Amino acid sequence: MTDTHPGQHDDQPESAFAQALAGSEDTHLPSGFELIARDEELGPKILRSLGEVEERLDRAVHYTDALADVAARHLLEAGGKRVRPLLTLLAAEISGGINDDTIEAAVVTELTHLATLYHDDVMDDASKRRGADAAHTIWGNSVAILTGDLIFSRASLMVSDLGARALAVQARTFERLVLGQLYETAGANPDEDQLAHYIKVIEGKTGSLIAAACEYGSHLAGAEEQTVQTLIRYGELVGVAFQLADDVIDVTGSRQTSGKTPGTDLREGVPTLPSILVRKAAEDGDEEARRIVDLIEADLSSDEALARAVEALGAHPATNTAWAIAYRWADDAIRTLEPLPETTVKQALKSFAEAVVHRDS
Repeated sequence: MTDTHPGQHDDQPESAFAQALAGSEDTHLPSGFELIARDEELGPKILRSLGEVEERLDRAVHYTDALADVAARHLLEAGGKRVRPLLTLLAAEISGGINDDTIEAAVVTELTHLATLYHDDVMDDASKRRGADAAHTIWGNSVAILTGDLIFSRASLMVSDLGARALAVQARTFERLVLGQLYETAGANPDEDQLAHYIKVIEGKTGSLIAAACEYGSHLAGAEEQTVQTLIRYGELVGVAFQLADDVIDVTGSRQTSGKTPGTDLREGVPTLPSILVRKAAEDGDEEARRIVDLIEADLSSDEALARAVEALGAHPATNTAWAIAYRWADDAIRTLEPLPETTVKQALKSFAEAVVHRDS
């Protein structure tokens, strides 16, 4: 995998659609999908579909009860990249074409993701989400958890109209999301490899829903089962790569680009790939790694202590090793796509896999 950010090595001029997209403050494409924006036919189609997704999301979180309505809208209105809905639509487009069911499924994936954020913020005691106050800091833990449950319920109700397989995808994904959180909460067993345990956690918490997005889109567009399975595997791999990159960005990114204080995961005591690797190095006798473990296990409540821990961990070879692991997952995701026909969508999916590990936020 090269260090070239997708889209930056292409000297082709941007289309009128791409220029309009760049100026849009509403629906937009996440980094890695510049190829879609340059396609005069596919670009407007995807943007229109995302616009429909946004309208349906707005309707889906509307409740007659005032508290339910304002709490359910809270994170939706805070924004988001809409990666999962976009992948649902692209999986559909490469499999037979976007239709009403695939748009509905795209809404389901984002609702499910939103619901997990309400729960995650309570469990992590996070104060901010997408630049806004976390729901539990406004209404308390109980309301935040119940709001997440409410959104899960709405997603399940919507998917019940999409057929037996779609309903099974939602149930299985919900189970994997919960198991991933449970594994993280319980921690690794004494005889379990820490890195293997961590991969199991993020396969459940992150990979499962992105894989589901790809399965929804391809299945509901009428793809052959081989194509469906290819896209499921791609989603699983790229989802893990995305989270692994997030881990490294937590100690290498800047506050200005990432939107959060570097080292937030360290301060909250959340195991991440760099911290797992540096602990392994310390166990193997690396004295500098031992010093860093002492730093990250100390009281990190002050910004100065946190900054020292972040700088030390970022400078250790464990962080470069963490990047290399994330790159391998992204490369595997790209290789998984090889059986699919050569189209703009396929190239965009490859570019997205590269972009998730070549970013700073």
